[in-house]
Amino acid sequence: MWANVKKVIRWLDENLESTLCMILLSTFTIVLFLQVVMRKVFNNSLSWSEELARYLFIWMVFIGISYGAKQMKHLKIDVFLKVFPKKVRPYVIIFADIIVLVFAAIVFYSAYVIVMQYHKLGATSPALKIPTWFVQSASLVGYGLTFIRQIQAIIFRIKELKAGDLDAFNPTPDEEVLL
Repeated sequence: MWANVKKVIRWLDENLESTLCMILLSTFTIVLFLQVVMRKVFNNSLSWSEELARYLFIWMVFIGISYGAKQMKHLKIDVFLKVFPKKVRPYVIIFADIIVLVFAAIVFYSAYVIVMQYHKLGATSPALKIPTWFVQSASLVGYGLTFIRQIQAIIFRIKELKAGDLDAFNPTPDEEVLL
């Protein structure tokens, strides 16, 4: 039984954000396509499609932030990093990861407070009539996942540093941005 639980946890660790983003983007595209067909072909529009597309996009953005953290592909300023000697760069990168971790924690807490306020209000969206706290939860979930992914990234980078793999901290040619 524990082997199955470990498989599920491993699958979630490897695929959660990418699968969610794929589902959200696919649904977003289908809803918008359906709305365009309804407007252009049938001269009628759906009252709920734009609201749903907006909510799907919001969720996709916040889950995408976590996916970027998982892939360790968030924007960074390589020019600033190149100011430091190669031996110091890993520490600068880890420090930057810690700053992102703290930022994710602050946004997570703030999002929690906001979601709880919306939950108390009991308001619903105009067209879909879904609770507004659900839409507001996108930032809570996204930054909660980002917090977890940043911890994973920091642990990975510290292991690489201890192993002496300084090349892991230098951008590859496809990652380097020329300014």
